[in-house]
Amino acid sequence: MNALLKVEGVRASVGEKEILKGMNLEVNKGEVHVIMGPNGSGKSTLANVIMANPAYTMTEGKIYFEGEDVSAESTDKRARRGLYLSFQTPYEIPGISVENFIRQALLARGEKTSIVKFKKALEKKMELLDMKPEYASRYLNVGFSGGERKKTEILQLLMLDPKLAILDETDSGLDVDAVATVSRGLKEYLDGEKSAIIITHHREILKEIHPDFVHVINNGRIVTEGGDEIIDRIEEEGFGWIKDEQHA
Repeated sequence: MNALLKVEGVRASVGEKEILKGMNLEVNKGEVHVIMGPNGSGKSTLANVIMANPAYTMTEGKIYFEGEDVSAESTDKRARRGLYLSFQTPYEIPGISVENFIRQALLARGEKTSIVKFKKALEKKMELLDMKPEYASRYLNVGFSGGERKKTEILQLLMLDPKLAILDETDSGLDVDAVATVSRGLKEYLDGEKSAIIITHHREILKEIHPDFVHVINNGRIVTEGGDEIIDRIEEEGFGWIKDEQHA
């Protein structure tokens, strides 16, 4: 099977500090991968490097998407290919509404549709996420609560419908009801054809979604991987056993 995404021997830094130290990851079409690990282990760095955030410098390795080397491509080009990153802390963007932001993103990708058809699709997705209709006309994330911002990220995911979604702690700081809503939106997106990388510290977002693989990152590398049993052990014991095994 040809990998949808392949991260091969990637090393990456922020400023002078190396964060990723030989990262390897392969995601096939239709797969859900969960990434866990202690704070500062490199989870968010991996997400941002895959998406070509210019604040991060990839010093070694390759990134392939649908078999093509995208290592030198900019963020917008990767997005047009079908990559999507949901931010851990979504930014406020005054002056552009949620509706216009999503519509412009679709147009930038070359997708033209009537305003009526677009609005109907947007309303349907907002209803699924328990979002009030008036949020469509509000400036993106301006004055939004944490839960509202995360729902807006999932709304963008559903409307843009990328091939691979990377969710960077989308469930962080959310109450149980908001996590359930976000999980419902993610389940709607995962139709068997789409793939996802879910970075999380908790199992709550995975209650309706069964991951194919669970990876644990520590000190810039994937140190163990498997299935649900890894999440069970982390919930029971924390990450101490990971650090002990790596030290041994």
